[in-house]
Amino acid sequence: MIYVLSTLLVVETVALVTFGYFALKFGLIVLRVQDSVEECLDLLDKRYESISKVLQIPLFYDSPEIKRVHEDIKKSRDAILYVANIISRVEEEEVSNNER
Repeated sequence: MIYVLSTLLVVETVALVTFGYFALKFGLIVLRVQDSVEECLDLLDKRYESISKVLQIPLFYDSPEIKRVHEDIKKSRDAILYVANIISRVEEEEVSNNER
């Protein structure tokens, strides 16, 4: 009877430790993704403000404002790429950690 209870206690302890490990690992992944998304949204928000200010000015053909909007659109495109890279990097880290 004591052996059965001891075995059951060991199995429950192993299960609890395993569950705790994966819960902590998942929690850290969620926090990293959240921080990355917040950082990227801040970057996109700055670009949006810049484009909005320029759009309020009447534009003329080949004016410096048009060139500035063009550059802001390029920067916004780069920011979207940056978001995708951060999110994919977190997923790659998760995959590489699971392979170990």
